[in-house]
Amino acid sequence: MISIRLLAVILLLSLATPASAQEEAPSQCLAVAQSLPNVTYANFSLAQAEEGEVTITYAGHSTYIVETPAGVRIATDFSGVYGGDPLPRVVTMNKAHRTHYTEMPDPGIEHVLRGWNPDGGPAKHAVVIDDVYIRNVPTDIRRWGEMERDGNSIFIFEVAGLCIGHLGHLHHHLEDAHYGAIGRLDVVMVPIDGGMTLSVDAMSEIAKRLFSSIILPMHRHATPMGEFTAAMGETFDVRFSEERSFKVSLRSLPKRPTILVLEGV
Repeated sequence: MISIRLLAVILLLSLATPASAQEEAPSQCLAVAQSLPNVTYANFSLAQAEEGEVTITYAGHSTYIVETPAGVRIATDFSGVYGGDPLPRVVTMNKAHRTHYTEMPDPGIEHVLRGWNPDGGPAKHAVVIDDVYIRNVPTDIRRWGEMERDGNSIFIFEVAGLCIGHLGHLHHHLEDAHYGAIGRLDVVMVPIDGGMTLSVDAMSEIAKRLFSSIILPMHRHATPMGEFTAAMGETFDVRFSEERSFKVSLRSLPKRPTILVLEGV
């Protein structure tokens, strides 16, 4: 059972409305660990914004464009090559390779969220921009054969009642603490290159444990799509789209968890 003290903390979080865009907001998606890997998900928001649709577009490589009902345009793992026209208001970046970040983002980009901390230690993002709350979960990254602590981030976008996650350039298995910090993900973007990040089997294990309603492959390179879908097993439906974009709301999530392969992936 969840302790009275923990319930009190949850209540306090639910009553804490951010006074500015940089203060941490209560999360709809955060998991309260009861006895991991079994978790109980607690909704910390006072009023879920379940109305409206989110548009998600595959731009290229590991860059997806997330457009919120209020019109906030977000580009993930942004290098400037994909997703820059029209200019996004928010970009997230990871520094595995130059295809995942840029040292010279367009000055017109309002929020540049790096998945690493240039000053050392883990990056910490908790920002509210109109109708979206963006936070990160740090992970380690492999650079020049060595593991660098806190060099990558899983970014989570909470909007319209949805929890949308981007795993970044993930280089290691996730621990229970990571899953607890991530919480529920309705939509997850998963690198399936099979080697530059993790093997297909290892990445499919992570995707299966997250058990999102929609799984969006990315960072594919030459990996046969069938290798990833086969590793995911028969529990997951597979759908190929001839479009690069789709719209999703909390109410339109598929009843059966689905691997959605957009055009260009």
